[in-house]
Amino acid sequence: MVTGELVDQRYYQVAKPNSIAERLVLAARDGIYRDFVRHTCPTPESTILDVGVSDVVGIAANLIERKYPDLHRVTAVGLGVAHEFQAEFPQVAYRQIEPDSPLPFETGQFDIVTSNAVLEHVGSPAAQSRFVEELVRVGRTAFITVPHRFFPVEHHTGIPVLHWRDSSFGVACRLLAKQEWAEEANLILMTRRRLRQLSIDVPAGKSVRIGMTGIRLGPFSSNLFLLVGEGRHAQY
Repeated sequence: MVTGELVDQRYYQVAKPNSIAERLVLAARDGIYRDFVRHTCPTPESTILDVGVSDVVGIAANLIERKYPDLHRVTAVGLGVAHEFQAEFPQVAYRQIEPDSPLPFETGQFDIVTSNAVLEHVGSPAAQSRFVEELVRVGRTAFITVPHRFFPVEHHTGIPVLHWRDSSFGVACRLLAKQEWAEEANLILMTRRRLRQLSIDVPAGKSVRIGMTGIRLGPFSSNLFLLVGEGRHAQY
């Protein structure tokens, strides 16, 4: 992944403005935000870090910034310069970061750390583990969400069902000239099992919960969440 202006544009190729795909994204993100509030219980005094905000400004992007009422308590980080993001959300403290680098914050600095639709793009299983470790390090509670592999339509390509298996997804991506999405460096399709693997090294004393969020369709729901906090037993 590279830094620069509008580095996140490619993630919005399917969810174009006023499309059905964009309406589905909005419905999913409404559900994700409800679960964010329900599971993390923020107060007006809570400090929040949003990791991986989009430098593409649109109604389908940056759900925390579009919905959270106390933006002066929010810090956001992303790969881009994000001039448009900063103009759209001047109350949010924004910092540009480098990919696969430690977050520039102290351990436990934030009450809540959240990241939406970023973990699947960080580059490799090892990079994913480092990413989760950093979120858990800087926040007392971490709420991480990802697109669910077994939602009927793949989020980034619009390919239906064939993404449930690597082999068929690779073939479909080649036929549709979307080869980049079949590469691990760009996308790792996420499942509950994958989130469990990434939560194995959560520090002692932190609870772990994995669940469905977004558009609720039982085992075919649109998104998954990984919630890491303090003081409760793990629930899968």
